Amino acid sequence: MTGKTSIEAKSVASSDSTTEEIGIERIQEMLPHRFPMVMIDRVENVVPNESAIGIKNVSINEWFFQGHFPEKPVMPGVLIIEAMAQTAAVLVVRTMGPDFEGKLVYFMSIEDARFRKPVVPGDTLRLHVTKQRQRANVWRFKAEAYVKESLVAEAGYTAMLMEE
Repeated sequence: MTGKTSIEAKSVASSDSTTEEIGIERIQEMLPHRFPMVMIDRVENVVPNESAIGIKNVSINEWFFQGHFPEKPVMPGVLIIEAMAQTAAVLVVRTMGPDFEGKLVYFMSIEDARFRKPVVPGDTLRLHVTKQRQRANVWRFKAEAYVKESLVAEAGYTAMLMEE
């Protein structure tokens, strides 16, 4: 254990910028999602207005493994996409500021989703999300999901931050 608490966002020095690590308690302040739909455990390397890396520790105790598939559990691809979207939503809220905490970020489109390898219990998903562009409250992202060094899924998507 590094001694960091997950309650607050912490600055982490990198070679060219300051990045942040955001724990689950802070994620729940930033996003409206709750069990069973919280798909990320923490977000690392947050560079506001640029990128972030979501972390999902996949456990055999996940609710979706009861039916997908009991004899050979595989994380549903749509939930990998949701984990990517939640990582992006944390990035959006962090970029926009505290007034946007708890606001909904809706999918507008998902493009070029590809699932390369199955994600199974015991895997740690690293969800690399990069902002490609933004116009007003509409954001475009590119996301890649990795287990260790292997690309397991990728997608591009557009989302809208709802202000009401």
